[in-house]
Amino acid sequence: MSNNTTLKGPERDETVSVWNGEIDMRVRIAGSGPALVYFHPAAGLYWDEFLDKLAEDYTVYAPELPGTTPGDPYAIHKVGNYNDLLLMYEELLRKLDLGGAIAVGQSMGGMIACDLAAYFPTLFSRLVGLAPCGLWRDDAPLGLADLYAAAPEALPGYVFKDPSIPAAQAMFALPENPEDIPMHVAQSVWNLGCAGKFLWPFPDTGMRSRLHRISIPTLIVWGRDDRVVPAVYAEDFASGIENCEARIYENCGHILQMEKIDDAVADVKGFIS
Repeated sequence: MSNNTTLKGPERDETVSVWNGEIDMRVRIAGSGPALVYFHPAAGLYWDEFLDKLAEDYTVYAPELPGTTPGDPYAIHKVGNYNDLLLMYEELLRKLDLGGAIAVGQSMGGMIACDLAAYFPTLFSRLVGLAPCGLWRDDAPLGLADLYAAAPEALPGYVFKDPSIPAAQAMFALPENPEDIPMHVAQSVWNLGCAGKFLWPFPDTGMRSRLHRISIPTLIVWGRDDRVVPAVYAEDFASGIENCEARIYENCGHILQMEKIDDAVADVKGFIS
């Protein structure tokens, strides 16, 4: 599978009012077939080839974290805390009639997906976590502080084992029009700030004590060389969730579904089909 493939991207958007009408959450949608909800990482929703491939067999719904939707930055101020955020996502999925959907989440999105499955055991039918946050070990500290403090040019090296691959270059590419670059950079920084509200100082939400409540079949996938969330956490998820498989990709960093796209697509589709 080529990383040079032209992305198809979302086909339509739907905006849903939640939290007593205070917040409008945008959902980007593509594909057809059974419903699959994708929860994006801290940097915001980036529609990559992995989502295009999932949309070949599923209807992919990708909600945006409040505050990260362009043109609505201050929605994040209306989210009081992490528990409120989970309730907003649950309300969104309920209003979209997506009960029983498949859940796939990457990094912070994996944390959200796992906690939704713990708090609402019948909300999803299957769960896939791609290097999810949400746990903490003193012997394996997360690299989020370094990631947030890193210079922009250093970011690819934090999330990719090999930042020279075309997928990584495309993800961090600046707009061709110079006039669009300041807004692009500002949006990227703001997205990380919105996520930081729930990840800082440590992404420890007490999930470890809730993992046993996840009762649906679960797949956890990790890159061996993840600098953001060490791969040792795969063991914690696998041991905490009763019906859980864990797979580790060698020579792979945090954004594993882009760096090892062939393996990720095959493993995720094989698991959820």
